[in-house]
Amino acid sequence: MRYIALIILLISSLSYAQEDPVKKDTTQVHYMIIEGDSIMVTEVELDEVLVLPDLNFKNRDDRIRYIVLRRKTLKVYKYAKLAAERLETLQKRLATLERKRDRKKYAKVIQKYIENEFSAELKKLTKTEGQILIKLIHRQTGKTAFQLIKELRNGWRAFWFNNTASLFDISLKREFNPIEVEEDYLIEDILQRAFRSEILERQKPAFDIDFYACVDKWSKPKTERDNPKN
Repeated sequence: MRYIALIILLISSLSYAQEDPVKKDTTQVHYMIIEGDSIMVTEVELDEVLVLPDLNFKNRDDRIRYIVLRRKTLKVYKYAKLAAERLETLQKRLATLERKRDRKKYAKVIQKYIENEFSAELKKLTKTEGQILIKLIHRQTGKTAFQLIKELRNGWRAFWFNNTASLFDISLKREFNPIEVEEDYLIEDILQRAFRSEILERQKPAFDIDFYACVDKWSKPKTERDNPKN
């Protein structure tokens, strides 16, 4: 899994570059005029809460498939989340370095740091876990692993790692598309339930996902999905 470790190292930065965010009061105050009197009204901004459907499986095999997918998704999500959290910080840091030499030197420092920190653990991932991680990296960053490597290293290295990954049936160009791919929908369902139960720390995807549209599509019989009414 060395090529996956490279993805994490490219979008990570040293902890000292971060500052603790200052929490802001999201309570908003405005006034309503009622019969000449001003009345203060407060509004509290709340996070969106998804109402999740009950889990229904057609057979025992589908249930086992979901359970296995859930275990693997929960395992690798932390790496994708780390990628999204570090990407913006890394890009900002590189933007402050004007000379190409300095940017290259900084990248090497990060590479050595991450290889020592994460490589051993990432190498333990199975092929399926690697496939899920590639999808979740796209979900959290909005870019495929191939794009990230190409932007932060060079096109040839991205091509090389993608070909190496293909030997293990893993494409670094794979996207996360729950409206078109059933497994991706199941992964999104797993994440939403884990967020609600606070098993995982919620992190919004880098792009909009209409979860209810996914539920509506994948809850239909296969014949109806394959032949939608005009």
